[in-house]
Amino acid sequence: MTHKSPVAADGHVRCSIEGPIARLTIDRTAARNAMTWRMYEELAAACASLSGNGGIRVAVLRGAGGKAFIAGTDIEQFRAFASGEDGIAYEKRIEAYISGLQALPFPTIAVVEGWAVGGGLAIANACDIRIATPGSRFGVPIARTLGNCLSAANLRRLTATLGTAVVQRMLLLAEMPTAEELPRGYVSVVAADELDAHIDDLCRRIAGHAPITLRVTKEALRRLATDPNPDDADLIRAAYGSADFREGIEAFSAKRPPHWQGR
Repeated sequence: MTHKSPVAADGHVRCSIEGPIARLTIDRTAARNAMTWRMYEELAAACASLSGNGGIRVAVLRGAGGKAFIAGTDIEQFRAFASGEDGIAYEKRIEAYISGLQALPFPTIAVVEGWAVGGGLAIANACDIRIATPGSRFGVPIARTLGNCLSAANLRRLTATLGTAVVQRMLLLAEMPTAEELPRGYVSVVAADELDAHIDDLCRRIAGHAPITLRVTKEALRRLATDPNPDDADLIRAAYGSADFREGIEAFSAKRPPHWQGR
């Protein structure tokens, strides 16, 4: 099943579903896929729809054109800002979009070819796995460009994945490190001619894993990001009380592959 819309000047986020794999394409190539308000809303709508689809096992986010993932938020939209209150409203909207992506109940993969800047870095960072082509750059160079700031929530996410020292250099020096310069484990660098095969292999591996285990693990990690001792009884109950757990035991005992149902 594929859902498509014609791409206009203000861009689109297109969603297609191929069996257990969802693919979200950020499509505004003339502007390096910089996000418009409509694109953010389409991303949020796609995440909400996919979240309720029990057949999805993994989602891949990728920029169209092969030259950029997302080059931030379209700067022209900031011209309408009249005061700091507009900035507060904007950051609240961004927080809702990023939270919706991060809360998806299955693993997400960001594919970065070229640039992941500003809001693009926030979106890639909210994904569970990041893959990049050699030389791809990540950053938020607002100290030398726009003169705005990031919310504490987005700073928390970045420091949790990249580490405080890396984020300090990235923001205070307005640096745009390459994928190769980022901390080991944050992003995997894959040659462009091997990228599609690598993504397909990752998707197959993830789709073959126990979906409830992946879901509750993601949620536990999300809770731990803001609470060092979160209540996790519901997550443990969901996993150990599932038919998949019983199937896993039977399959292991019988020395056969398990047949996960997601329930």
